[in-house]
Amino acid sequence: MPEYEKLIDDAVAYAKGDLALAMDKVAVNFGTEISKIVPGYVSTEVDARLSFDTEATISKARKIIELYKEAGVDKSRILIKIAATWEGIQAAQVLEKEGITCNLTLIFSLAQAVACAEGGITLVSPFVGRIMDWHKKESGVDGFKPEEDPGVISVTQIYNYYKKFGYNTIVMGASFRNADEILMLAGCDRLTISPALLDELVASTEPVTKRLDAAEAASADMQKIDIDEKSFRWMLNEDPMATEKLAEGIRNFAADIVHLENIVKKKM
Repeated sequence: MPEYEKLIDDAVAYAKGDLALAMDKVAVNFGTEISKIVPGYVSTEVDARLSFDTEATISKARKIIELYKEAGVDKSRILIKIAATWEGIQAAQVLEKEGITCNLTLIFSLAQAVACAEGGITLVSPFVGRIMDWHKKESGVDGFKPEEDPGVISVTQIYNYYKKFGYNTIVMGASFRNADEILMLAGCDRLTISPALLDELVASTEPVTKRLDAAEAASADMQKIDIDEKSFRWMLNEDPMATEKLAEGIRNFAADIVHLENIVKKKM
């Protein structure tokens, strides 16, 4: 969009021919502008092509935080967004110990969520709608009742697990397909809601019932899961939906990065 052209132009000038630096600076320029408008956290994504490289993810995140510091944005405002692969989760653990807060995204399974919680990650983003999309296609149905929506069930399970076992990791449901999914997760720590669905909720006169409750989660019938790399990979392998959607999500994020790179290259 023309109104954002100057943010890209500034990044290109700053990078002096270094494409990787220009890409990082573009992300930080946009994040800096967003931080002036919204309170709280701003998420900035690490290049998805690094999703299976722990050390490179750590290095990229540190660079992003350094650029934010130069721009006058404190790291306490920033969430480094990383795909929840095993390697990504390990990188996030290191970053969290350095005071760099992380948002582990593309959460499609309890295995991913447990590994993140055990690693002391600040926030996870389970993708409600994408889970439901997979199950719709797999089952050959047009949709699910709100209480039977697989995405809703997944986030509810993650929320209850965290609260039952005393984890502080924030659950932020994302990727909603309809307002019913949002209402079924009322009480979740945080939710990412599109403007269209927000407008629909604002226009509604129906009462909102709290569905997720930390106190009630304490009595949930759940067993604690011991997770390490072997069990993580096995649990993910045994879940075709999570395996497919995680891989697809990383591919899509990577394609978006390549598209942006091509735009930036033309300006260099």
